[in-house]
Amino acid sequence: MAARTKTTKDRPSFRCTECGWQTAKWLGRCPECQAWGTVEEYGAPAVRTTAPGRVTTSALPIGQVDGRRATARSTGVPELDRVLGGGLVPGAVVLLAGEPGVGKSTLLLDVAAKSASEEHRTLYVTGEESAGQVRLRADRIGAIDDHLYLAAETDLSAVLGHLDEVKPSLLILDSVQTVASPEIDGAPGGMAQVREVAGALIRASKERGMSTLLVGHVTKDGAIAGPRLLEHLVDVVLHFEGDRHARLRLVRGVKNRYGATDEVGCFELHDEGITGLADPSGLFLTRRDEPVPGTCLTVTLEGRRPLVAEVQALTVDSQIPSPRRTTSGLETSRVSMMLAVLEQRGRISSLGKRDIYSATVGGVKLSEPAADLAVALALASAASDTPLPKNLVAIGEVGLAGEVRRVTGVQRRLAEAQRLGFTHALVPADPGKVPAGMKVLEVADIGDALRVLPRSRRREAPREAEDRR
Repeated sequence: MAARTKTTKDRPSFRCTECGWQTAKWLGRCPECQAWGTVEEYGAPAVRTTAPGRVTTSALPIGQVDGRRATARSTGVPELDRVLGGGLVPGAVVLLAGEPGVGKSTLLLDVAAKSASEEHRTLYVTGEESAGQVRLRADRIGAIDDHLYLAAETDLSAVLGHLDEVKPSLLILDSVQTVASPEIDGAPGGMAQVREVAGALIRASKERGMSTLLVGHVTKDGAIAGPRLLEHLVDVVLHFEGDRHARLRLVRGVKNRYGATDEVGCFELHDEGITGLADPSGLFLTRRDEPVPGTCLTVTLEGRRPLVAEVQALTVDSQIPSPRRTTSGLETSRVSMMLAVLEQRGRISSLGKRDIYSATVGGVKLSEPAADLAVALALASAASDTPLPKNLVAIGEVGLAGEVRRVTGVQRRLAEAQRLGFTHALVPADPGKVPAGMKVLEVADIGDALRVLPRSRRREAPREAEDRR
């Protein structure tokens, strides 16, 4: 009897778990999404047809759908409610990701205690710590409540069993990479395990009307670990940011099906826990009686929230052939651009041969172009050793031709500066309505902006000698 030839249906196929790209042979790197180690073997799918099934819920006109079921409930933390769009919606699944030690567990344990009540139980499941370790943190931050239930589990079936027993309104899982399903091959944290655990918890949340907060790990590049499908499945994706050596923490919305994605929540991490900051600008300022050379204030927008931040610069004589360029909280490329603009368009030639250090105060990171003018003025002030006028803020993007360009939200920035007591501002042309009591100077280029610097004796002497010649 002749052997049966191998048909196309019998041949194995390989598929990328990240983007779904298929191929007939295994590859170490997916050519479609450029991800490594995501191509896995799958049997060739058989052609099937799906018969119509029983309808569980009849379709209704959209006007007859009860929208009250999607009403958000406060978490008890106003800054987190701000980012979520008012609070947690029943059935919503939120993914909170951040670097190790940034304060994710501390924040969510505080949320678990403040949102727990007799009508709304909270279940906190930890897969990274023991129950005793979580209890010690709860005692330290005051997160003790009779309606807050705690379990240490790494098995998905056990987590689902706790849901049937406790019947919580809020589930917090710390973290999704530590829980595994015994029915799926692979170690906890793998692509298949994360996909299965997240899918099971999302189904349970939608069926029960239970809000779920998932803690996610990040890679060394800062991206959320696991398949990108995880971010597509959940309703809200939040990033928890902050320097481990600073008190400031930011919760930034990346995806939100129930609110805006440009909101930012500000928190302060301290020994007693973590607290929200309704007015965080004080962390970014240094109050002085007299102005100091090399400092300039600006107003940055974190989401839709204006924050006053301070830029500092220091220039010293270099002892090496290649002068140092050191930045902290600022983008090195933007600072290098401002140095080139000051030297070529602002006629400040002393910067090229000096060591230059630039930084922000309070751990804030300034990446938007609106801080260009403040960086340039701080560098010019440090180079001439002359302070800028007191109560002055600078807002504007500086181009390579030396022009000062308009930025978004100038009126909101000026209103925040005026609220904090600043009286003078340098802005691009046509700033719009100016707050009462604020004196605004419109500048067209970097040369106009540098005129606010008083002339130093160090710079006037060469000019007087040149005039005598």
